[in-house]
Amino acid sequence: MKVLIGTTNPSKVKRFSSLLSDCDIDFITLKDINVDAEPQEQGKTPEENAIIKAKYYGQYFDRVICNDSGLYFDCMSLDDARQPGLNIRTPNGCERLGEEEMISYYSDLVRSLGGRALAFYLDGIAVFNCGRVYSFMENGEATRASAFYMIDTPSDKRHPGWPLDSISLNRNTLTYFVDEGNNKYDTVKENIMIGEYRKRLIAFLKSSLDIERQ
Repeated sequence: MKVLIGTTNPSKVKRFSSLLSDCDIDFITLKDINVDAEPQEQGKTPEENAIIKAKYYGQYFDRVICNDSGLYFDCMSLDDARQPGLNIRTPNGCERLGEEEMISYYSDLVRSLGGRALAFYLDGIAVFNCGRVYSFMENGEATRASAFYMIDTPSDKRHPGWPLDSISLNRNTLTYFVDEGNNKYDTVKENIMIGEYRKRLIAFLKSSLDIERQ
């Protein structure tokens, strides 16, 4: 089975390849099929934006996985203009930021918040399968379990596609996400909750792609 990952982000391709590593899937990207057009993402949640993208790229391929994420700082209200939310790469009305520009922008933002701030991602996933669309977004409890610190001092290491890993710390060990061997979730409770989330996400992906019936 061939599945299009609706992105050019190498880290997202790696993520879904890992989640479905036990399946006979050949993952391809937008670059592989020479698609550089993008939909207008006007959803109010990561799940809604993922659905918009899945429907759009479904014009080009029979089976598509799309992902959208929002970044939220725990110390800010949701209506605070500085809250990035769905606009991670275009925060507070900025033009679209490159990866180093993102590191610089968010380092400055966190510095204005005291140099360290608790943050979390909210993730939405959508699958287009031969005309049908399915979606998945986790609840707040699991999201809170994956909260981490952002700090104003970047590591000199980089994860291509995930620039903010260079200013993100495991909140228990205070090690950078980009550090070799770093486990983002160290407590037993966190690992259990993240493990259960992973199981639910894998089950959703397999069901939506009809993998169990292959």
